[in-house]
Amino acid sequence: MAEPGAIPAVETRTGPLPRGDDWQALLAENRPVLFKRAAAHWPLVQAGLRSAREAAEHIATFDSGQPVVVYRAEPGEGGKFFYNANVDGFNFAAAREPLAPVLEELLAPGSGSRQSIYIGSTDLGIYFPGFDEANSLGLGEVDPSLAEGVTKSIWLGNRTTATCHYDFSNNIAVCAVGRRRFTLFPPDQVANLYPGPLEPTPGGQVVSMVDFKAPDPARFPRFADALAAAQVAEMEPGDVLAYPAMWWHHVEALSDFNALVNYWWNAVPAFIDSPQVTLLHALLSLRDRPASEKAAWRAVFDHYVFGDAEAPRAHLPAHAQGPLAPIDDTIARRLRAMVTRKLQR
Repeated sequence: MAEPGAIPAVETRTGPLPRGDDWQALLAENRPVLFKRAAAHWPLVQAGLRSAREAAEHIATFDSGQPVVVYRAEPGEGGKFFYNANVDGFNFAAAREPLAPVLEELLAPGSGSRQSIYIGSTDLGIYFPGFDEANSLGLGEVDPSLAEGVTKSIWLGNRTTATCHYDFSNNIAVCAVGRRRFTLFPPDQVANLYPGPLEPTPGGQVVSMVDFKAPDPARFPRFADALAAAQVAEMEPGDVLAYPAMWWHHVEALSDFNALVNYWWNAVPAFIDSPQVTLLHALLSLRDRPASEKAAWRAVFDHYVFGDAEAPRAHLPAHAQGPLAPIDDTIARRLRAMVTRKLQR
């Protein structure tokens, strides 16, 4: 991969996250922005600046006692959690373990050069009750809609790499302890990132098959085009990165002890289904049709789905619009029932 300094940095601002109309304007720009030290006031950040042990002790005060999911990869994997050589399994193991001994293992001298360990996306409310109140971004003041319906989680580990992938949700990522590097790509770079199998996947999402540390230009020639569109965020303790849904991101934890806190949310109501389900069914129903039919269906989808939502229903009386009307919970249930019936063939 190109040296980080050769990749343009994401826009960087100082101060807290914007609020109200300024926050909405930022979301409308649909690009990542780094807010330097926007979480510097967090007790966890301040503890981590003093020592990794103080940071771990702060986190442990909120431990619910429930075992957490711990992922382990051998030193030869270089901290990368990925597929095995045959792409029919993974190069790591996962197990539920109590938090305290794992923290001690991470704090042991030289832990970063031994087994790679991370405690994956772990729900704060369930596993670390009270943490969010003690370490808060005040998201309800940033946007009242973020007061509820936001998934809050924490990642802990040593020098590990989350292979390049995308998420269905918008993300606010807080580098609380240690340093992190996010390399981000806009959604239109999907083909240039050479996505792997739809399933199984190392972490629930499709990942790039490119080895970012040693990309193979013969096997992945278009990766150079992806790098030309990339942006990088070098994060220090207290930095906050906001980036939109569907942006690809390759995340490197650069310290022997790291903590990252995520806030995920979607800009649609909960009754809207995941497009990933639509993708899977499109593979079944559209991909292998003749080119002329696929072109025709592309026009149909542009009309009903990707174009102006008002256009397909504008000429119809309200009582006849059916699922073309603005979707609410009732229409969503009816559509889901229609799809279920169609699939039962």
